Amino acid sequence: MGINSNPLVVLVWFVLLQSLPSAYTFLQKSSTEQDSRMLMTSSSTTTGKAAILAEGALHLFAQTPLVKSAPLSSLVGKEVYLKLDALQASGSFKDRGMAHLCATFHEQGVTKLISSSGGNAGLAVATVGKQLNMNVQVIVPETTKPLVIAKLESLGAHVTVHGINWNEADSLARERVGKDPHAQYVSPYDNPLLWTGHSSIVDEVVEALPAVGAMVVSVGGGGLLCGILEGCERQQLATKIIASETEGASSFGQAWEKGEVVTLPGIDSIATSLGATSVTPVALERARKHVGGFASAVCTDAEAINACVQFAQDHRLLVEPACGAALAVAYSERLRHMYLSDVTDGPIVLEVCGGSGVNIELMYQWKEDYLK
Repeated sequence: MGINSNPLVVLVWFVLLQSLPSAYTFLQKSSTEQDSRMLMTSSSTTTGKAAILAEGALHLFAQTPLVKSAPLSSLVGKEVYLKLDALQASGSFKDRGMAHLCATFHEQGVTKLISSSGGNAGLAVATVGKQLNMNVQVIVPETTKPLVIAKLESLGAHVTVHGINWNEADSLARERVGKDPHAQYVSPYDNPLLWTGHSSIVDEVVEALPAVGAMVVSVGGGGLLCGILEGCERQQLATKIIASETEGASSFGQAWEKGEVVTLPGIDSIATSLGATSVTPVALERARKHVGGFASAVCTDAEAINACVQFAQDHRLLVEPACGAALAVAYSERLRHMYLSDVTDGPIVLEVCGGSGVNIELMYQWKEDYLK
């Protein structure tokens, strides 16, 4: 059977075409025009404790919708909200941190940025750097999807493919920065400027919800997690944080269990965007200090893919398996029982971190490979 005649593909094509104009229209409207179930906030006017970002950074990323999910609320048996950072311009939450980091460098007179990335971080720096008229180079590992490379090049970034994993690509990026006095290194996850930018997620959530029982986030190198924990501390939000990843990329989960940073021998997961072989130590430090309860969740690739497929059917948005790791905490009966059954003091917020390494054909192939 050809791919175009497959019912799933037809459904997802319809879903995607339906979602794109509605998402664009939603982001263009004032928050006062939205349904009460769809809440928009501005991190510059939240509670007075919002992240202090570089001048102009707020104009480089979107303050994204917080949407109550009827399908997931019914499935979980508790109110579930979706923080839709998949609607950022680059396709992921990383626009937030890159906006603050790149705007800070821009203020300092930096004109050239060199980054290493398996996808989302590179797309974010290319997206933001283009708006600031900065020269952007991105070194990607050999596992990077052609789809992502094409997107990077369309944004004007100079792309180099190097190494079998992100760590090898990162070594080349650092080497190039060391030889170029005009260049600044951009880490995909390990920089305090990134974390502060990502923490704006929490600022927007607390403005919209009077209480939060739990927040679920994907974790790779730990940049998003560091930002969420920083935001919780600043906002004095004592809520349960659940950090989720896939088995073949569980550098945080193994480090959390052992009590120290662990370096994986390699990444063996479909969720390549989670592909840091070790997490930043700051993620562990902040997780230990968090006062609202903390849990490390590990899902299978199949659970992550199933979450992506179900999410597309329920909410008309495509996300990649790295995001599916967080969604799986709600969609998987096993994980739901383990991590959400004790949440009683407020709604659950799922950070839909997004990801640009996905399209109709890939979603179909993942379903065929993992959900037989």
